[in-house]
Amino acid sequence: MERSGFGSSLEGLAAEIVACRRCPRLVEFRERVARERRRAFRDQEYWGRPVPGYGDPAARLVIVGLAPAAHGANRTGRMFTGDGPLGAGDTLMRALNRLGLANLPYSRDRDDGLKLRGVFLTAVARCAPPGNRLTANEIANCLPFLVRELELLEETRALLALGRVAFDGCLRALGELGVPIPKPKPAFAHGRRYKLGPYWLVASYHPSRQNTQTGRLREEAFLRAVSEAKALVGL
Repeated sequence: MERSGFGSSLEGLAAEIVACRRCPRLVEFRERVARERRRAFRDQEYWGRPVPGYGDPAARLVIVGLAPAAHGANRTGRMFTGDGPLGAGDTLMRALNRLGLANLPYSRDRDDGLKLRGVFLTAVARCAPPGNRLTANEIANCLPFLVRELELLEETRALLALGRVAFDGCLRALGELGVPIPKPKPAFAHGRRYKLGPYWLVASYHPSRQNTQTGRLREEAFLRAVSEAKALVGL
């Protein structure tokens, strides 16, 4: 996979992510959402660009989601931020806060004072996709960003994958880093964990409204998955 030109620091990589226009469908959608806006946010200026990862540069745990929400991170410009008290961002922050990994139990905007300890938040894709669905080509276009983040996050020893797409993306990224992936490849199941080279890979259902409000993922079950990933790296 071609990686030349990627920033040699997290800041440099973030700038390259924000400038990316490789996927026409995603560019059109994210920018249209930013122009039209949701009524509740009509007075706000949307980010409307790819969203870089966010968190502790010395993170031992990387949490990987699917993609920015159209009116969440695509609006605020920060991963898992701005999708409301019932959204994935606040569900994740409540868990991180209870475990001492975040100073706030919510994630509302880039100026809310949120600080993470030992954790970095990222995603398989950096642009909000229509219907929360990505094409195989869009995932392939974005995967080098995740690979490079993992290269730069030298202290990372565990990945918590939120959802099947994120889980598969993590496997592909680790493979690109030269980590041996067994065959048959590890299977996604909530709470399952795998030791792959120097990394642990932990699987969890995504804490989306669709999963939490239907009861597929209870908040305590999600907390246990995050807690297990935390324990594996000694945070």
